[in-house]
Amino acid sequence: MSAAKPKQLNPFLKLVLDFGPLLLFFFANSYRGIFFATAAFMVAILIALAIQYVMLKRLPVLPIVTAGIVLVFGALTLWLHNDTFIKVKPTIIYTMFGVILFAGLATGRPLLEAVLEGAFHLTEEGWKILTWRWALFFFALAVLNEIVWRTVSTDTWVAFKTFGFLPLTLIFALAQAPVFLRHQVKEKS
Repeated sequence: MSAAKPKQLNPFLKLVLDFGPLLLFFFANSYRGIFFATAAFMVAILIALAIQYVMLKRLPVLPIVTAGIVLVFGALTLWLHNDTFIKVKPTIIYTMFGVILFAGLATGRPLLEAVLEGAFHLTEEGWKILTWRWALFFFALAVLNEIVWRTVSTDTWVAFKTFGFLPLTLIFALAQAPVFLRHQVKEKS
């Protein structure tokens, strides 16, 4: 007997829960500035987690880790009234994801497969290739975030965080399609 497949969110709802708080951050920054936007972002992240918990009866690891970092760096931003903390948060998250993926490879467990919760069925080689690529991509995003927040205004950084990183990530993900096609596990008939 096989284990029951974990409940999945509707893809549109997942997109809203993943990127809704980020969009709110952008609009709140436009309306009242970075500190108001940071507080709104923190509340939105908690609401998104609560909705996921109600819908799934569990919390996926990635949203918990991301929310924890948002809450810690958001709180530091607000408490110390210093926007540097919220600006380095993406650098820390991207670096952490890259390190975790490389650690998984080093221990012989490509963790990308676990993160994607069985959404794709690839060969071991396919998971290794994707894990290497995603780890390097996360490190590149961390470097890019450092360059952007240190060289542009806060409003420009917020816009880039919202409308730059997402398209870059989507383009990168789509560029991985050949790996999925070449290394997918064929269903036995």
